[in-house]
Amino acid sequence: MKFHIAFSQITRIGAKRFGLIKNYFPDLETAWKASTFELQQAGLDKSAAEEVFLRRQQWNPDEELEKLRKENIKVVTIDDEKYPKLLKETYNPPFILYYKGDLDNIHEQAIAVVGTRKISNYGKQVTPQIVTQLIAQDIIIVSGLALGVDSLAHLTCVENKKPTIAVLGSGLDSQNIYPSINRALADNIVNNGGLVITEFPIGMMPLRHNFPARNRIISGLSLGTLVIEAGQSSGALITAKFALEQNREVFAIPGQINHPMSHGTNDLIKKGAKLVHSAEDIFEELNLKELKQFQTNKEIIPDSPEEGTILKHLQTEPLHINEIVKLSDLTTQEVNSTLMMLEMKGKVKNLGNNSYIASG
Repeated sequence: MKFHIAFSQITRIGAKRFGLIKNYFPDLETAWKASTFELQQAGLDKSAAEEVFLRRQQWNPDEELEKLRKENIKVVTIDDEKYPKLLKETYNPPFILYYKGDLDNIHEQAIAVVGTRKISNYGKQVTPQIVTQLIAQDIIIVSGLALGVDSLAHLTCVENKKPTIAVLGSGLDSQNIYPSINRALADNIVNNGGLVITEFPIGMMPLRHNFPARNRIISGLSLGTLVIEAGQSSGALITAKFALEQNREVFAIPGQINHPMSHGTNDLIKKGAKLVHSAEDIFEELNLKELKQFQTNKEIIPDSPEEGTILKHLQTEPLHINEIVKLSDLTTQEVNSTLMMLEMKGKVKNLGNNSYIASG
């Protein structure tokens, strides 16, 4: 493990070059102590070989292990039995994973849920709906801790006390978890029995080129990837592309043809991705067996005439508060106070910008 950690510190050595090293040298300690000539003989280019030579003059394994201990970060390598099986089956799997949380929660019934950071009200409605259906069947949700769809998918799991896996494009040390606004969410994921994981060492900043590499891990840990919302240049489409390359299923939620955050998902469907209306579509496509029976949504019972009037109009489509006032014939003050009570009771959800939907 010590020399897996050592090589992970070398920016020019990823999974491919690590494979060359591992295949050439009898063991990793020999490789770490090799000359630049020997490293080049193994297949590294000159700059990568020189980086290994320079880095090992500065690297102190005991100091590095102490940093990991202080941050409560654990390590699993590709040679360990606990290394995720589905990920190991992919092309170019990471040779090391740093993680916080429970590694036992990585199992084969996992689905990646990804999408745009610029989530719409439609995305705010659909994401918890589908995720709740998936986790009710003990499916593990894998995502990337990004703002928007990713965050909402993780948060839905945490709120339902179900484990989820967040894959980072940075180091796992607290100051580099990205985005910083989601550091509390990362802690909640771990405290809820989930997992936060990365192939990048302590101190690695969330550099732009790290995220495509991160996306292959998201799809690699999963039986299939569900894209909720995505623009034409969304990073979620990169995850879908990796899923296809890894011979995994791709699913997509259809959206309005004139909405920019639906262009990517609609295009995926046009190219052959499975159109998803509910989690049942995913289960059928993957042929998953022995799943619990779906629970039907419970009818929401109002506690007052005002609640009944508002709930009658809040069905599957979100409504702005002004529209609720018009439809209900209640005053603005009555609608505001009733919505506040309904939200506190968990009967309605505020999607933002004063748009509401029933939570049943």
